[in-house]
Amino acid sequence: MNSSSPRIAIVWRGDREARRTATTQNNRYHRIFEELAAVGLAPEPAVFDEEFADEVLDQLLQVDAVLVWVNPLDDGKTRAVLDPLLRKVAETGRFVSAHPDVILKMGVKEVLYETKHIGWGVDTRLYRTAAEFREALLPRLQANGPRVLKRNRGNGGQGIWKVELVEAPSAGTTSVQVLEARSGSIPETINLDDFISRCETYFEDNGCIVDQPFQSRLPDGMIRCYMSGDRVVGFGHQLIKALVMRPPGSGSQPLQPGPRIMHPPSAEPFQTLRTKMENEWTPELLSTLDIDSTSLPIIWDADFLYGPPDDAGNDTYVLCEINVSSVFAIPDEAPPEIAREMALRLDRLSVNPDKISRGATSHI
Repeated sequence: MNSSSPRIAIVWRGDREARRTATTQNNRYHRIFEELAAVGLAPEPAVFDEEFADEVLDQLLQVDAVLVWVNPLDDGKTRAVLDPLLRKVAETGRFVSAHPDVILKMGVKEVLYETKHIGWGVDTRLYRTAAEFREALLPRLQANGPRVLKRNRGNGGQGIWKVELVEAPSAGTTSVQVLEARSGSIPETINLDDFISRCETYFEDNGCIVDQPFQSRLPDGMIRCYMSGDRVVGFGHQLIKALVMRPPGSGSQPLQPGPRIMHPPSAEPFQTLRTKMENEWTPELLSTLDIDSTSLPIIWDADFLYGPPDDAGNDTYVLCEINVSSVFAIPDEAPPEIAREMALRLDRLSVNPDKISRGATSHI
């Protein structure tokens, strides 16, 4: 490896021992390390935890670019310390992906509301206060049937609920059946007021709740469209069981999802979706959110459910989430594309170690 090769730090969460023992090969990102090295870059591990955040900051201020894989919620820990740290690094001119400001634009559930006019959108509502949520939810359930409610930031199905009326309101009370998308969740019948109270914490720290109609084709599976910048680098199709109710009489144990089957970007069943993502929807996303294409994450994904067939009987697609903070697992085709995109970004930005050390380049 040339000593002048740009240094790329790969950040993931771990404890002190994980940081001490981390190498380019003893973690799940080893293929990404290999591919970055293959294009002439010098990747290195940068395990993060709040306990030694200053140490991580010192390391990141010595590299040329940073790639981050840290969930917004992880065993009670958030990115409240990490995100300001990454902003400091970016302000010195180092390339950070995904930058926290980009995450706040496209990696939150609010993006479903902001982009509902794009071809992937549906009847999507946004509640910014608990009072607004309390006033609107019952009429929405009565008029439109089952809804899916999503807290603005989260992962692993946390704070995503299917909600439907059990019976018409009577005697001042309303019962609903709710099911969280978190693994292992089972349906629960609860008073609507109690459920709304349970969700009020989602509005803390300027949070919000996004409200979408439940998609009846959910049992047909979810398509995860993996993107590197503005190019599709693969697909994953999974028969998910989150928010799928068990048939009556089939027991009460949580349903288990099927495996996610990975496909290359050339996979024939997904070419319509690929064309829409590359030629229509991603450019519209950038325009709507005022994001420059050079600020798109090095790796991100858009999760789609099947919508109702169109008039010609063709599949339609409904966006249910964009993942930016920590996209993994990924298709086999993705690591070399990540490396290609990383090298391209550095070249476009004319980034080299000397310019970085002087803080000559700034980037979102």
